[in-house]
Amino acid sequence: MSWYTAHILSIITFLPLVGAVVIALFGRERASSARWIALGFSLLTFMITVCLYSRFDPNIGGMQFTELSRWMKVPPVNYHLGVDGLSALMILLAGFLTPLAVLVSWNSITSRRGEFFIFLLALETGMMGVFASLDLILFFLFWEVMLIPMYFLIGIWGHERRVYAAIKFVLFTMVGSALMLVGIIYLYTITDTFDFQGILNHLISTSALSANAERWLFLAFFLAFAIKVPIFPFHTWLPDAHVEAPTAGSVILAGVLLKMGTYGMLRFCLPLFPIAAREFAPVICVLAIIGIIYGALVAMVQPDLKKLVAYSSVAHLGFCVLGIFAFRPEAIEGAIYQMFSHGVSTGALFMLVGMLYERRHTRLISEFGGLATSIPVYSTFFLIVALASLGLPLLNGFVGEFLIIVGSYYSHAAYAAFASAGVVLAAVYLLWMYQRVFYGDVTNEKNRTLPDCDFREKLILTIMVVVIIAMGIYPQPFLRRMDRGVNSLMMRMEQPSVILVNRAPAGHMGVGR
Repeated sequence: MSWYTAHILSIITFLPLVGAVVIALFGRERASSARWIALGFSLLTFMITVCLYSRFDPNIGGMQFTELSRWMKVPPVNYHLGVDGLSALMILLAGFLTPLAVLVSWNSITSRRGEFFIFLLALETGMMGVFASLDLILFFLFWEVMLIPMYFLIGIWGHERRVYAAIKFVLFTMVGSALMLVGIIYLYTITDTFDFQGILNHLISTSALSANAERWLFLAFFLAFAIKVPIFPFHTWLPDAHVEAPTAGSVILAGVLLKMGTYGMLRFCLPLFPIAAREFAPVICVLAIIGIIYGALVAMVQPDLKKLVAYSSVAHLGFCVLGIFAFRPEAIEGAIYQMFSHGVSTGALFMLVGMLYERRHTRLISEFGGLATSIPVYSTFFLIVALASLGLPLLNGFVGEFLIIVGSYYSHAAYAAFASAGVVLAAVYLLWMYQRVFYGDVTNEKNRTLPDCDFREKLILTIMVVVIIAMGIYPQPFLRRMDRGVNSLMMRMEQPSVILVNRAPAGHMGVGR
């Protein structure tokens, strides 16, 4: 094994940070230098993530490309990295969206450009570290460090209420982080390790957790991840953060950061606390369905394009949570696929809204009308992405939602019925929005003279549309890499069913799959 292969995850994680340092040393005073350096390092990182994903062997179970070295002796914290099908896909998503976020900010960021791209690259390092970490303390550190660049991206380059939105984003996330840290420390006291695999092996072999302890630990981790997703009723920070963030911030927030919540549920909540996960699953599924319906209904009445897309994220991530806690392999694979798919299609929607805002300096739907005539290329891209977001067959949004609904039906038919209603409502608010913005009466003469997409915008949107269509037509390369990990997770979820009755309190019967 070459040095490059042995340390590929470290390279992916810290290469963007090297780019941030290079900008800080050489490119802060020259805007053109800063953005070219950021583009170069983010593109190089993306190419390495593609290499990682292509080399990932779907026929091998467990973690691949692992790196392990002692970081601290007391307490025993290790620098432990590794990926499976889930984390490799999330790393690919983060690597894909970051250079596009740089390109979409090429002309829109006019002040302190060097600092902007420094924070954007530092954010990428945080994201990569979260998905690659296999030590709980290392995971927690990347989870927290990631907040800092996003706070400044919103707070400095956001819109009118940017400081309020940035502080609200950090406070909500910090509350969840505090709960998760308590859970991590408690796990250490009973297992003497922070290593994820070591904790998992200890819990499987010794059944060290009492029923009550498992419930409280599950809640500590789950609430941290539920706030990050966010699911109803923890969603109130998200619309403010999206509306006030710059376009690149919204793209990364919707595309990657929200997925850290669902990733945490799959990585930690289910394998570490399977019995508690089954006990709380009915409540969580109901909350997910409420989020699907509520997000769609609120999106329907939004006057602001960006806020409409923000509430659509609440609905789409509700599908992901429902798929995870349906405890069916097809639903879990659908949830993972939907995580990637949502990152692409909703990221593209935020890019499109940002491009329109640069032209008209407003996001109010009532200010538009008749844009299909004045900017036909842009209108075509918007239509394709909107259709993908509402789950049209042969586009990426259909695959994940279809698998989630099928799996949810086998788990509980009512879940599938309500989730299907969310699909219908998505078609309503997206198509109605498209009709008002791109057709109908021209409400302002400025809409008649808007410039259509330039080369840079066509490049960005073409890349997004190609990925949207490719994922809708041929999802197998992504699904195949999930199979082993999902099967292992389902086996772990089935293991406790043998001892579930023995651990249940008097008068309570455990429920197996």
